[in-house]
Amino acid sequence: MTQSPTEPRSRWSPWRLHGDGRAVRPGDVVHPDERLSWPRTIGVGVQHVVAMFGATFTVPLITGFPPATTLFFSGLGTLLFLLITGNRLPSYLGSSFAFIAPVLAAKTGGGIGAALGGIVVAGAALAVVGVVVHLAGSRWIDALMPPVVTGAIVALIGLNLAPVAWDGGGSGTGVKAQPLIAVVTLVAILLATVAFRGFLARLSILLGVVVGWVLAAVLGQLDPKAVTGLKEAAWVGLPQFHAPGFSLRAVVLVIPVILVLIAENAGHVKAVAAMTGRNLDKDMGRAFLGDGLATVLAGSGGGSGTTTYAENIGVMAATRVYSTAAYWVAGLAAVLLGLCPKFGALILTVPPGVLGGATTALYGLIAILGARIWIEGRVDFHDPVNLMTAAVAVIIGAANYTLTAGDLSFNGIALGTAAALLIYHGMRLIAKLRGTTPDTRPAPQPEL
Repeated sequence: MTQSPTEPRSRWSPWRLHGDGRAVRPGDVVHPDERLSWPRTIGVGVQHVVAMFGATFTVPLITGFPPATTLFFSGLGTLLFLLITGNRLPSYLGSSFAFIAPVLAAKTGGGIGAALGGIVVAGAALAVVGVVVHLAGSRWIDALMPPVVTGAIVALIGLNLAPVAWDGGGSGTGVKAQPLIAVVTLVAILLATVAFRGFLARLSILLGVVVGWVLAAVLGQLDPKAVTGLKEAAWVGLPQFHAPGFSLRAVVLVIPVILVLIAENAGHVKAVAAMTGRNLDKDMGRAFLGDGLATVLAGSGGGSGTTTYAENIGVMAATRVYSTAAYWVAGLAAVLLGLCPKFGALILTVPPGVLGGATTALYGLIAILGARIWIEGRVDFHDPVNLMTAAVAVIIGAANYTLTAGDLSFNGIALGTAAALLIYHGMRLIAKLRGTTPDTRPAPQPEL
């Protein structure tokens, strides 16, 4: 990989200037410990804010969390992550979609406080995993969660959320509420994806939401209370904080999400390592710890659980700038936006039809991401153990199987996650003990 000359690092800065700070030569990358000139670094940082914006705000809109609070804590969480990883892992921590279904279930009967308590415990559990990985290495994670298990868990989360896109999970706030607006929003997302090039194409969800919002405004279908709230909101002020409450039921519903967060964080570390040409496996434990503590912080004040964002990997790949300085800019910008109540009130005016159209695409993408994990992990579905692991787990999640034991309730994501782990490792163990591990090679095809 070609390297352009860099200036020595200043004693007052963790970053050294890349080349002349103005351009990235063909074949070069700006590494995490480098930066461009500050005006250019600020520009790249703002791009990261825009990239995470649509997805990060969609989660609180669906779950009923305060959007400005979620944005505020995503910024703080990103800064905390950068500190814990020693500025070696460029990442933005946005709202995790894996929390949506269990949070909605936890809020039923327990309110936002119970859901936040579940988020706090999940974050703490991920932080503990981070400490263990940092001390013991990361190989055991690959053994516990091979691609067939990880892909099944991600796919079943997307399928489990399908009813939320249609009718808000029974609340009538999805496609069912405003079908015309939902269809226009979805069509706008699809067209933006293929009509634009480069960075704009990555903002297709946000552009679709804007188109849907404008149509709803023209048709007079914005919520009058939300519009009034927008007019009355101050330009500067603290976000709306909420304190967590803890219940065993909510914790049981939310805790399986850490398996998805482990997979997402591990994938992020490996992706950044591949793009920068550096081995970052030694920093994987710090990544888990950083995301875990950021999630604890968010849940403690009313924000959504966080995860490393693939959208921002796209920005890095497009710009070839992996400088953590840009992420400090993004985190600080998100914190400042979170201190603008007017901005948060604007997000609350997004109508249900727009959410329904956007989530139709987003939840489908989550499900297909599970299939992508299988493909990239080269999962052999001629092997009946892999086949049964994926088949049973996905159906349990998609149908939202529910098991109630006293005051505890286990939904499709929790049961599907448990099924994926138990089926895979249980069948593997029995096959090994019985010597029945099948030959997974496909049968030869007869010649024509």
